[in-house]
Amino acid sequence: MKTASLPAPALPADVADVYAAYPAPARKLLLAIRDMIFETAAALPEAGRITETLKWGEPAYLTSAPKSGTTIRLAWSPKRPKTVGIFVNCQTTLLDAWRGLYGGVLDLVGHREIRLPVGETLPADPIRHCLAMALTYHQRKPAS
Repeated sequence: MKTASLPAPALPADVADVYAAYPAPARKLLLAIRDMIFETAAALPEAGRITETLKWGEPAYLTSAPKSGTTIRLAWSPKRPKTVGIFVNCQTTLLDAWRGLYGGVLDLVGHREIRLPVGETLPADPIRHCLAMALTYHQRKPAS
């Protein structure tokens, strides 16, 4: 996958408000992941256009055209203040695939979350690969 050099688009006002409410260290990490989402999507023509919105009050990224992937949500919670989460739909098989690839590197929780510690180095390559898999999930998902 080639690396895109285009900057992420400006934050929609409602999404910016959510990020602004997060503590600075969590916000910095989540905005870095947000940048990775847009960079990864730009490097994957099949991902198409990304829509940034709020789902369940959290920043969410959807492949709106051509709907190639599953929604990615980013969140911080005061219940777990030292971590942030990257969430995908629990009905996908993504977490099982990620466990096979990155089970020893990433903290994979349940069927929908990558949990990352705030203040530590982001494992950029595994995260980019997981984001790419989420952005193209519907193109690869198993037949039901």
